[in-house]
Amino acid sequence: MSEPLLRRTGKLLRGVSLRQVRLVCGLILYCYLVSHFLNHALGNISLEAMAWGLHYHLLFWRFLPVAVVFYAAVLIHGGLGIWALYERRQFRWKAIEPLQLVLGLSIPALIAAHVIGVRLGHTLFGLDRFYPQVLYGYWVVFPFRVWLTLSALIISWIHGSIGLYFWLRMRGFFRQAAPFLLAAAVLVPTLALLGLYQGGRAIARESERAEWRAANLSPDRTGTTAQSDVLEDISEYFLIGYLGLLGLVLAARGVRALNERRVGMITLSYGNGRSIRVPKGLSVLEASLRHQVPHASVCGGRARCSTCRIRVIGDHAALPRPSNREAFVLSRVGDSDPAIRLACQLRPETDLSFFQIFTPQAAPTRHGPSHIGEERYLVSMFVDMRGSTRLAENRLPFDTVFVVNRFLGAVSQAVIECGGQPNQFLGDGQLALFGLATSRQTACRQALQAAGRISFHIEELNRFLKNDLREPIRFGIGIHGGEVIVGDIGYRDHMVFTALGDAVNVAARLQDMTKNLGCEVIFSDEVRATAGLSTDALPRQDVEIRGRTGPTGVCIVEHAGALSALLEDAARAVA
Repeated sequence: MSEPLLRRTGKLLRGVSLRQVRLVCGLILYCYLVSHFLNHALGNISLEAMAWGLHYHLLFWRFLPVAVVFYAAVLIHGGLGIWALYERRQFRWKAIEPLQLVLGLSIPALIAAHVIGVRLGHTLFGLDRFYPQVLYGYWVVFPFRVWLTLSALIISWIHGSIGLYFWLRMRGFFRQAAPFLLAAAVLVPTLALLGLYQGGRAIARESERAEWRAANLSPDRTGTTAQSDVLEDISEYFLIGYLGLLGLVLAARGVRALNERRVGMITLSYGNGRSIRVPKGLSVLEASLRHQVPHASVCGGRARCSTCRIRVIGDHAALPRPSNREAFVLSRVGDSDPAIRLACQLRPETDLSFFQIFTPQAAPTRHGPSHIGEERYLVSMFVDMRGSTRLAENRLPFDTVFVVNRFLGAVSQAVIECGGQPNQFLGDGQLALFGLATSRQTACRQALQAAGRISFHIEELNRFLKNDLREPIRFGIGIHGGEVIVGDIGYRDHMVFTALGDAVNVAARLQDMTKNLGCEVIFSDEVRATAGLSTDALPRQDVEIRGRTGPTGVCIVEHAGALSALLEDAARAVA
């Protein structure tokens, strides 16, 4: 294994937090839930279909490696849920978050009797309690348990769906996928509940026949009275123990609160004259929310963004060391200053003065739909006009503005023709984005195609202005793709939709390098590989980019117009 791969792997592992471990375990449990619900839905067809589906369901989930992963996920996810009950100090972020936690903690109590009766009954006594035995017990023997089971199914599904929403809501594809995900989130449990209802009715009818009862309700399937008593006792002891554990956790929270008040309070000063007194142990973000102080946090305090960053004023040596996750996030955004911390992760033990780097938008007044921050893959293109300072010499200001506007118009036309979006105009330069509604490969190809089209339009502009220009207009282009945060940035009525992130910064750096390397376009290996271009299609070079560790491979294009022919050749080769 190469050293760069080891370094990247180590960096990735350092960025793993308990929340991410809980997320992975939750996804495993959600997959089991989907499988089980689809199995229930087969009851809308017949009992035989349910039995057929259950066979393959058990064949997969009882396969030893899968079973080990599944039960490990159950224990870890449940344990981290109990830990969250103790560790979470502020529940007023959103009503949906404490709701998710309460629903999750109620699931073990609701499904304990079912799991112990079916799974533990098979392990201890070899009982084969499948759909006929379980549905007979719920619909005929203990009808009241039907409502308990249905509640457990609905609560489990809602809990998992909330977690899935929190995970996906910042992904680039979520807006397009949301209607389909919502449809699945409604249809799957509905069909499952209808399937159980239809299966229960069929079992109630079949149970009237002596032959069916003899075949399905024998002691080797349902268990003897003594075995049932043992399983009932285990269920009762588990429920008592679990509720007792929750009670201990709540008591521990109370003891901690009293201890914090006894040990002392600390003062948080926001740098704008406002100060609050909070117990030790709260994160800065939790303290802000508890005292209703607006504080930016796009991800909701999950250390998945850096919008809650603060700059500590004064001595920061006494602050707790950043956790692995906090250090990972700060390194991703290029902040190596020890005075910069994440408010959602920093839990100060002494008085702290700071100011927020991102001012929260408490009450947006901009008309039209707003765009909250979301993480997605985009291709960023920076285009800059060369020699604009010389252009302004001995020329009226309005004439200079006219030429610059014609240049930006030619660039924008090329970007739009190729499916991109002109995003920001920075003096005589422009940032364009590709991939807002396309795949990664399409976005990379569109950006390279746009670079070629820019060359064509600038040549036309030079011919049009040849009598007014001392020398032709020249330009430089930098292109890079990667995960960025897109959303509305600004203040009140001055909000703009744009992209932030390492990929945007790299594109700007590559555009700057075109000056020193004497070329018109530089784009990264990431764009080349994603666009499907071969490694020998263009001259390559490894360059050092400020703010990044290690060299970055780039492709150098002396004349941007050559990209159009190169892309056409690549398309013909694929065809």
